[in-house]
Amino acid sequence: MNFQAAKIFIINWLNSDLSPMLSYHGLHHTLDVLEVTDELCEMEGIDEENATLLRTAALFHDSGFLINNKEHELLGCQIVREKLPDFGYSHEQIEKICGMIMATKIPQSPKNHLEQILCDADLDYLGRDDFYRIGETLFHELKSYHVLQDEKVWNRIQVGFLENHRFFTKTNVARRNPKKGQHLSHLKALVSTYEE
Repeated sequence: MNFQAAKIFIINWLNSDLSPMLSYHGLHHTLDVLEVTDELCEMEGIDEENATLLRTAALFHDSGFLINNKEHELLGCQIVREKLPDFGYSHEQIEKICGMIMATKIPQSPKNHLEQILCDADLDYLGRDDFYRIGETLFHELKSYHVLQDEKVWNRIQVGFLENHRFFTKTNVARRNPKKGQHLSHLKALVSTYEE
């Protein structure tokens, strides 16, 4: 596996071809997920080969947005199957990476420890101090694609999302759940002030 070459390839492609309307799902999000994946690999005790597969999955997990913003996980798997053999990844390694990418589809459905790590890295911000700043970029992206326009509707969606979301790794249950609970309480209090 030539991870460094695959990394340079996908970062350059995301940087040049992602839509500027993707204020949340931009290159910055991919790099954030990669950084958290690195942290979780270390804290969860992942061996070197699987850590490399996880880092690769982190880099490619939203690559499907290069093609379309619908079913981007499936499209990302198409890209992975097409491009990663050029970087020395085996069929088995590629299928593991696709499993991780598909697990991040909402609602998240990880079937093993590696998939759990990528899911937690993808939504790590839910339990961080930059939750509101990052959430704002997602709201603007959804507005750009005419998915929703109203901030009150958005805040109600966020309450439901936080209530249904769970972290999977021991690491993120411990380090992110408390702050996520604070965000949920704050949003619930805000939503309770809205007139029906």
